[in-house]
Amino acid sequence: MKMRTLGRHGPRVSAIGLGMGSATTNFGENDGEVQVATLRRALDLGVNFLDSSDAYQKGRHEQLVAQAIAGRRETVVVVSKFGNFDLPGGKKGYNGRPDYVPQACEKSLRQLGVDCIDLYYLHRIDPDVPVEDTWGAMARLVEQGKVRWLGLCEAGADTLRRANAVHPVTALQTEYSLWERHVEREILPACRELGIGFVPYSPLGRGLLTGRVRSLDDIAPNDRRRIHPRFHAGNIERNLELLAPLERIAARLGATTAQVALAWLLAQGEDIVPIPGTKQQKYLEQNVAAIELALTAGDIAELSDAFRPGVGAGERYPAGYFRTLGG
Repeated sequence: MKMRTLGRHGPRVSAIGLGMGSATTNFGENDGEVQVATLRRALDLGVNFLDSSDAYQKGRHEQLVAQAIAGRRETVVVVSKFGNFDLPGGKKGYNGRPDYVPQACEKSLRQLGVDCIDLYYLHRIDPDVPVEDTWGAMARLVEQGKVRWLGLCEAGADTLRRANAVHPVTALQTEYSLWERHVEREILPACRELGIGFVPYSPLGRGLLTGRVRSLDDIAPNDRRRIHPRFHAGNIERNLELLAPLERIAARLGATTAQVALAWLLAQGEDIVPIPGTKQQKYLEQNVAAIELALTAGDIAELSDAFRPGVGAGERYPAGYFRTLGG
């Protein structure tokens, strides 16, 4: 397994990690068994960077990670997040209050079955709490030995600098893919200036870059993607038209479009560690194989031009979500 260092002073992690995977994928009564088996297969393949959150499956995902890493804790970089909630009516809630930080951490420690979380993220910036206050409380977790490294999710360049002045930020987790390249303007340069590793979530465009979504009919009625503007009628058709060069390069290389999309992302810098999510071993294995896929400079340039920033139709989140994104 090829490894990368997360941030200037962070852990050595596999070049590709494993995200939670689609919450809409349902394997019935054995869903948990399937997820644990996939997590264990990731470890067998050398993937040591397992991403979770106390918000994923209402905390159940942390418990599944605990099952998967039992007896193998020393080989794993355990990651979790806090401060992001689903509220009634599809709204989002946030909690970055300093008094809440240790409470959330203790709960995650119990659910993960560990005495220390390797990388602990603030899942979303609380717009009602200065980031310095939240970050100071998180830094105390490091002092207490309950957390090793700290990260932020969906933070802008100014927030990164403010937090980093209190305690080093090891990693930023934010959406980044061929499809969504907004971070290249200010956020990724700020990470490189400060020595912060970059962890792209949704590196496959929430499925648009996999080739498995060909129309709105391929998305289940209860799939959360239906609230995302890029999947709305009119937008999704335009967005799918952009896939032609990706499909052409994949066919020439004998690879999947997902593998080519991940290879493009890995080529953007050694400080980038994408975390494609899946519950299925076959897709996990395909994603890991993308590490060895060699794109030419021409391939990279062609894809960068075809998916230039702003070319897609529709925002990545509904308008109400942007209050805590990128600030």
